[in-house]
Amino acid sequence: MPDATGAQPPAGAPTTTHWGRYRVRVSDGEVAGLDPAPDDREPSPIGRSLTDGRTAAARILQPMVRTGYLRHGPRHRDNTRGDDTFTPIAWEDSLDLVADELRRVYAEHGPASVYGGSYGWASAGRFHHAQSQVHRFLNLAGGYTGSTGTYSYHAMQRTVPHVVGISAEQLMLELPSWEQVAEHAELVVAFGGLAPKNSQVSPGGVHRHRAAEGRAHCRAAGVRFVNVGPCRDDLPDADEWIAPRPHTDVALMLAVCEHIIDTGRHDLRFLTECCTGFDRFHAYLDGRQDGIRKDPAWAAEVCAIPAETIVRLAEEIAARRTLITMSWSMQRAQHGEQPCWAVIALAAVSGHLGRTGRGAGLGFGTHHSTGIAGLRHPVAALPQRADAAPRLPAIPVARIADLLLSPGAEIDFDGDRVVFPDIRLVYWCGGNPFHHHQDLNRLTAAWQVPETVVVHEPFWTASARHADIVLPTTVMLERDDFAHGRFESALSAMHRAVDPPAGVRDDYEIFTLLAERLGFADSFAEGRAAQEWVRHLYEETRIRLAAAGTTLPDFAAFWRAGEAVLADDPAALRPSGALELLRRDPVAHPLPTPSGRVELFSETVAGFGYADCPGHPAWLEPAEWLGGEGAARHPLQLVSNQPATRLHSQLDHGVVSRESKVAGREPVSLHPDDARRRGIAEGDVVRVFNDRGACLAGARVTPEVMSGVVVMATGAWYDPVAPGGLDRHGNPNVLTADRRTSALAQGPASGTTLVEVEAWSGPAPEVRSFQPPELADAGWLSRTSPRRAAGDVRERCAGAGPDRGPRS
Repeated sequence: MPDATGAQPPAGAPTTTHWGRYRVRVSDGEVAGLDPAPDDREPSPIGRSLTDGRTAAARILQPMVRTGYLRHGPRHRDNTRGDDTFTPIAWEDSLDLVADELRRVYAEHGPASVYGGSYGWASAGRFHHAQSQVHRFLNLAGGYTGSTGTYSYHAMQRTVPHVVGISAEQLMLELPSWEQVAEHAELVVAFGGLAPKNSQVSPGGVHRHRAAEGRAHCRAAGVRFVNVGPCRDDLPDADEWIAPRPHTDVALMLAVCEHIIDTGRHDLRFLTECCTGFDRFHAYLDGRQDGIRKDPAWAAEVCAIPAETIVRLAEEIAARRTLITMSWSMQRAQHGEQPCWAVIALAAVSGHLGRTGRGAGLGFGTHHSTGIAGLRHPVAALPQRADAAPRLPAIPVARIADLLLSPGAEIDFDGDRVVFPDIRLVYWCGGNPFHHHQDLNRLTAAWQVPETVVVHEPFWTASARHADIVLPTTVMLERDDFAHGRFESALSAMHRAVDPPAGVRDDYEIFTLLAERLGFADSFAEGRAAQEWVRHLYEETRIRLAAAGTTLPDFAAFWRAGEAVLADDPAALRPSGALELLRRDPVAHPLPTPSGRVELFSETVAGFGYADCPGHPAWLEPAEWLGGEGAARHPLQLVSNQPATRLHSQLDHGVVSRESKVAGREPVSLHPDDARRRGIAEGDVVRVFNDRGACLAGARVTPEVMSGVVVMATGAWYDPVAPGGLDRHGNPNVLTADRRTSALAQGPASGTTLVEVEAWSGPAPEVRSFQPPELADAGWLSRTSPRRAAGDVRERCAGAGPDRGPRS
């Protein structure tokens, strides 16, 4: 039978995810299993979770409205989101409620009062990309306040342009491939490791996993790997593991630079001809600036590792062809701008910057596309129609709680000033802020401020539980699309394998129906159904690729085959980047920095006058670290890394993630010495806590973690016993601080977190993350309509404030 696109599908519906390609087995209209693509030698296990995750008890099967919202209407700063029942209502009523509220908020408060929240990992598809869908809709509705940057690498995004003049994204596109490392490098020094679990995922989808092959190629070529970080398994086959105190990597890098310069092994020609500010940076290193020589003896005290180890590392970097990499995790900490800058400075000083297969690998190995060989192809995506809306200032992505709590407040941001608008309505589609954000107890309080929160969600995540109106959406196996990840050598079809539940709709249909109510359906849909958009974007891609010399089959042939292979020219896989061209001829190929060179000292950044981000790489003591006063009360550094069994919080309720739990909770790994001192054994339920909050977790005792550090992956669905109370499930973001990297980037600083761990005594509260919330008896609605139950929205919100009757 032809599918919804009119083309005949192959046997076993193909689909593509952020973590790989699969064939979907269907029996009696239900998903029976997923088989990895046969040419993928390193398939991710996460695909197994798509089978049971789709039909889990946490699935939302019809529109839901928070009962207090139905009874009392929108309220300002006086809500009980996260602590209320929900009432199921009909689709027509839910869409009317959303349209009415959008119309009211735009009329009374303007577009700046609408926050369009999203994150890009919801789907690998080019059309059913939640972030593009919601932004297109809100732009056509009149505009919205959005965010800038990412939780993943925001400090890097703001630092790199000041240092080398190109974006962090462009710098990552110019990273060497594993094959180039194997051919041109002898040593890889990996600050933060090169965790294999990270390379199983990639934005836009993975066509075939190749990272393991690349690492094996390097091994066969004799490349030596040094893992610098708190976790041995972040680079499990490393030749050496160096474990400095967390947050002291910059001190270590500075001492390596100082020793290389002091012994005369630095690349003076490159530092003179291709860099600016070396003299200022050197004066900081040798102590002429502040009286403190940043030598190995100094760094040994800061890092708590032997000075001899630092000297040996410095001499090896100076003597061998070296790639110096840095994981994104390092810059998700207070002063996270500094490691980005210091890695570039170390690569410049040691003579490796701008050399093929070597240099500064910022973000190397952080997902599949960083390190694989391939071309960037001009694949079409859904236009977001920014041209249709007024241009409004964007808020740094990690300042959402501050935005809601402090309208009118002003912050420094990368040399500019940003004023927080007064947000009255939050529209969230794609992503889970109760996973990404820090200090969830503070976020819960901030989430009570807006008058209305609308969320599109397939499952009862914490974001849905903290919404007013929840519109249930499809998952990737229930819709047609196509995918293409960075540097991947094919376009991959994503066939609808099964029908969605009767009460569920995709984002596009929801927005189209809302646009009809608001009067701009023609502009939003452009006369196309969802399947027609998929075909349209593919055909637009065919035209773009044809102009670049690549011929694609027509859509019907592509859809039957399940993929369209893109021929890559091996000679063009990694053309010379900006830094290689600079080294080759700094006069002919200057960088787009003010000086045209690598800025080891930036007059621009220094001119901002930020006390927490000087004009050159520097080690700045963080608020929470093992060498500080806070360690007396909370003596363990928390590492909240990426999970191996899910993507962020996606599919935490699936079988693969659930199998990884300990005592039904997220595992927390700690060193045997730390466990013994606390009377903790493998498998125990433990309480992890600090002054911001507490959560329960399952103990995993392992020597793979350095003493003084505990590791708990992000993404466990937030499950507090009460708002602001103990989290039963093990979400580390109840512990992390909602502080910024610095005034430069205003990025998240989740890594700067101290905690204590203790054994839990007595019965542990039941984990309820994957169970639906309590539903109200909807009988009272039979006597009236939801719109009437919510009252006259405009009248109820006039002068909205906390003194308007009982709390909702």
